[in-house]
Amino acid sequence: MWSAKAELSPFVAEAKLRLFPTSSGSCRFRQEGRKLRLRTPHRLSPYHVVMKLHLSLLLIVVVVFGWSGIGPHDYLTWFLEVAPVIIGAVILIPTYRRFRLTDLLYVLLAIHAVILMVGGHYTYAEVPLGEWVKDALDIERNHYDRLGHFAQGFVPAILAREILLRKSVVSGRAWLFTIVVSICLAFSAVYELIEWTAAVLSAEAAESFLGTQGDVFDTQKDMALALVGAIVAQLVLGKLHDRQLARLGGSAGSDS
Repeated sequence: MWSAKAELSPFVAEAKLRLFPTSSGSCRFRQEGRKLRLRTPHRLSPYHVVMKLHLSLLLIVVVVFGWSGIGPHDYLTWFLEVAPVIIGAVILIPTYRRFRLTDLLYVLLAIHAVILMVGGHYTYAEVPLGEWVKDALDIERNHYDRLGHFAQGFVPAILAREILLRKSVVSGRAWLFTIVVSICLAFSAVYELIEWTAAVLSAEAAESFLGTQGDVFDTQKDMALALVGAIVAQLVLGKLHDRQLARLGGSAGSDS
């Protein structure tokens, strides 16, 4: 007999009525059944969840990159601003399988890429978001470039931290903090030199790429924000980053 208990079990009886001949020449129905395993809802494995996240981030970057290249303020400034994104993609995509980064770092890199590409499309001095903040707070300049330079310290800090830890370059945490900050400051200084070189070579890029907006201390403020970003990133995200590095396990330490 078919009972309610069968509905609660992981198997269910599929009832069939079949007609069988009897010895008296009449026919009767017999119920036969076979057990079928119920299908359980499909669950994504942790690996597939991670892959879905990484592909989503890549798609966002590709879409924003395509948008930024359509009718930018000028193509020279656009190229100079998005060049780090292109260089990063050329490095990260081929090395994805043998040196996969933490989810945290991929998210930060995608956010930084979007900041750069939006700035490249409008130029940092004319990004609408910065203009809105400028009008809302009644300030004299568009501060979107300040966000970009803060990110220039914040995101590379986690990148440098991850490489130094996974390659066992630094063991002491105090030295790790100091070296990461130094790397970010050096990177910011190199970027300022690139901006200066571009301005010397091209009068058109002097204003749109530098984006000083009349501030004679713009370079020093940019580097100061990168310094603050590098410090804040390690203080705020250090423990989360450590947990994600631990989840990578032995594969992180054996990457080459």
